[in-house]
Amino acid sequence: MRIDKFLWCVRFYKTRSIAAGEIKKNRVSLAGQTVKSSREVKCGDLIKIRKNQIDYQIKIVQIPKSRIGAKLVPLHIQDKTDKEQYEIMKLRQLSQEHYRNKGEGRPTKKDRRDLDDYVDGDSSADMADGDWDLFFSDVDDSKAD
Repeated sequence: MRIDKFLWCVRFYKTRSIAAGEIKKNRVSLAGQTVKSSREVKCGDLIKIRKNQIDYQIKIVQIPKSRIGAKLVPLHIQDKTDKEQYEIMKLRQLSQEHYRNKGEGRPTKKDRRDLDDYVDGDSSADMADGDWDLFFSDVDDSKAD
């Protein structure tokens, strides 16, 4: 079976053309060598796939006749990916979470005003123009000593 068709059959990619495109971009290798979409695969081959900034490694156990259901995928491939890669993926997902929950949309005017108040703070609003001159003159005097 062709490698692009195999990756589509075991649900690594949503469409066969996406699988072929990723192979063309050299994100898929077989036994350490980059391959073309037409490369035939057989049982026991080790495929390395770069997807979502993670290096997956899968071993072919059995070749399916056509696209299979998600529950049947473990019968056809064996995951050999390092545990560190999955930890990296979890850390990336945690770092992308923001203060807003997903689906809340854009910040409202109230959110923006609250953020502006937090960033500006109250200390700068209380100082008059003469106080600023006094503030900076103290800094210059300390440098002269």
